[in-house]
This record gives sequence, structure tokens and C-alpha cells, in this order.
Amino acid sequence: MASCSEDLAFRELVYQTSDPVLFELLDRGGLVVYVGFDPTSDSLHAGNLLQLCLLRRLQLAGHRPIVVAGGGTGRIGDPGGKDAERPMLTAEQIEANLAGIRPQLERFLDFSPGDGDRSALLLDNASWLDDLPLVDFLRDVGKHFTVNQMVARDSVRSRFERAEQGISFTEFSYMLVQAYDFLTLFDRYGCRVQLGGSDQWGNIVSGVELIRRARGATAYACTTPLVTKADGTKFGKSESGAVWLDAAKTSPYAFYQFFYRTEDAVVGAYLKMFTFLDRVEIEALELAVRERPQQREAQRALARAVTSLVHGEDETARAERAAAALYSEDVVTLDEATLLMVAADAPVTELRRADLDAGGLDVAAALALSGLSPSRGAARQAIAQGGAYVNNRRVPADGAVLGAGELIAGSYVLLRRGRRDLRLLHVT
Repeated sequence: MASCSEDLAFRELVYQTSDPVLFELLDRGGLVVYVGFDPTSDSLHAGNLLQLCLLRRLQLAGHRPIVVAGGGTGRIGDPGGKDAERPMLTAEQIEANLAGIRPQLERFLDFSPGDGDRSALLLDNASWLDDLPLVDFLRDVGKHFTVNQMVARDSVRSRFERAEQGISFTEFSYMLVQAYDFLTLFDRYGCRVQLGGSDQWGNIVSGVELIRRARGATAYACTTPLVTKADGTKFGKSESGAVWLDAAKTSPYAFYQFFYRTEDAVVGAYLKMFTFLDRVEIEALELAVRERPQQREAQRALARAVTSLVHGEDETARAERAAAALYSEDVVTLDEATLLMVAADAPVTELRRADLDAGGLDVAAALALSGLSPSRGAARQAIAQGGAYVNNRRVPADGAVLGAGELIAGSYVLLRRGRRDLRLLHVT
């Protein structure tokens, strides 16, 4: 069985560390490690998955994970990765966001008190920041940093270079507040490791420096690589926006499809980062990508593993059944909600029920009406060539008529031309 450091190396999860001795410590177990999330929404998103999976790996390896929800820092705003000031959140908004995030964290980490020294903790830094006297903070924390150091950090310098935007003193102080978080966790819980994305390096090493200067102790910074899509764009975004872990914001089906559509060039990396499949399984799937890319075995394994982790095996199975039904005659068995979910990208054409009741509607007319064919003549030609389908059943060469018997969930007809060109008729 691979050691913790060997597993992290295979999965290429470490971008940089403040001291390579950290790998030896990780192999021994017993470290307290933390990751921070600013609660800017009531749900985490796919971009947070790497840190969540990393914390889970470390807990399984015998370490204690702490998740710090930035109820305090969330009201300040991290300047990193942003061109402009973040909007301020109220205490009520932050509280509501934290309530939404905790159940998602519980799918990754074991918070049960019976887990002893490995039991995960979810802490809100507002509990120690809200009552922190300003003079004490400036004396005990601010004196350990020079403005020269702070301005040199990438997250701050990039904002200085945009004279029309700049940076407020509030955001400028963010790295000091995050450093104080690390010091507080070191004092209260013996936390010696902070994890984060590579864009957080400056903030994290500020905490390492503060612990060294204020306590004369050694702490460690460890960052993960930036995750991108094959074209270099940001991971965690779909055409419709962020891919959320909350099923109400991104359905399990849409979540599954996001990972199933992963490009061949990056699916191997995603399998390492986001799944708990072992090395033998992952390497076999990488081989399948090279030898049988059309079968999409790796993408299917990735989508299944990540969706099961986030939404559970039942929802994953439901998403897979729905995906299969969209291109099979089983589509007629779907309920309205599932049909609309799996056919969300298909244009919808409204149709009066009277059009079906009065002797039915010629399929060629329906194809033209929906825009699948430019005219009835073109539609009849598609039918004659065997390229037109009603509810995934091929329309016979001599044509057919749509009637109420073809309605899915009492209100819909799925039209298809060719392999993937879909339209929904909504009958009211």
C-alpha cells in the first residue's frame, strides 16, 4: 500500500511546500491540517472539490482535518484572483451560507466525536475575529509584517498595477487576518499545516511566518496545483455557470454530465485528483483513453465516482438511467421533472392539445414546426431516409401521425433528427 506522500505524488496534488520535511510528517500521521473556505454562497462548487478530496485523503491517512469557514474573513474579502473589490456579506447571509455548506462537508469528512484525534472540525473564524481588539491585533500581528512584504505578494501587486481599481485597506489587511487564523488554530488545536490552492501561497506562508515569529515554532504551507480544463480555462464552470455541489443549484444529472464530458486530455488527471480509485484502476482507465477513446470508459468512471461522492450512489444510478433513456425508447417512462432535466438543452416548441385531438398532427409538420427541418418537404425526406424519431422510435418511411398516445408524462413529445438533434414539443 502506498504511503501518504507516495499517493499525493502519484496524484500530482502538491504544487509547492514551505519545507519538504512535510512529506515525512505526512507519512507518520497525527498532523492537524486545515483548509479555509470563504462562505460567499450557500453551496460549495466543483472548484472546491480538490481541497475537499485532499482533506478526506489526509483524514483517511490518520490526520485531523479542520475546515475553517470564513465568517470573519468573508466580511473582508480575499483580493487574490479578483480584479475588483468583493461585495460585503452581512452576518445573516454568512450564517445562512454556513448552514448550507456543512452538509456538503459531511459527505467528505467524518465529524463524529467518536473518531478521536482524527475527528474533523468545522470552525467559523468569526468566533475569534469578531471580538479581537484592533490595538491588540496591530500590536501582536501587524508588527511582524512590513508593508514592503505585503505589497510584494502577487494578489496585492496585481491590484496595485490597476490604478483604476486599486485595493482598499480592508482587503489589503486580508493576509494578516488569515495569518492570525493559522496562529489561532496552532494555539488551540496544535494545527501545523495549512492547505490551499496555489493562488493562496502568499496568504498561507504569511501564517507560517507569523507562527515562527510569534511562537518560535515551525508550521508548514502546502498548496495544490491550479485545475484547468483541456483548453486552459477555469475548472468548475459549465456553459450555464458554476457547477454547484447543491442538488438544487446543479442537478445530480447535470453534475454527472459535467464530468462525463471531460476531455480525454485531462480525464486522467481528474481521476487522480477527484476520485479514490487506486493506482491500478486509474492506470487501466488511462490506457482505455489511449486505446478505446470512443467508449469513454474513463469519463464514465470519473462521473460515477465523483457524483456518488457528492450526491450518493442512488442519485448517480438515477442520473445514469436518465442519460441512457434520453436516447432510448425508455424515454417514455420518465416523469416530467426528469425529462426536463435530461433534455434541458433541447429547444421547446409549444403546441395546442387541440392539434393532437383533431385527428393528430403529421410528424413531418411537427418536425418543421419544431425547427428540426426547414420545411415539410425536408422533413418527409428525413423520414424516408430513416433519420427521424418520435420518442426515440424511428418514424416509418411512409410517415406517421402524432396523437395523445405519444405524450410523455401527459404533456411532451421528444422529436429527434439524426443522432443528437433534439426538440421537445410541449402540449398544453
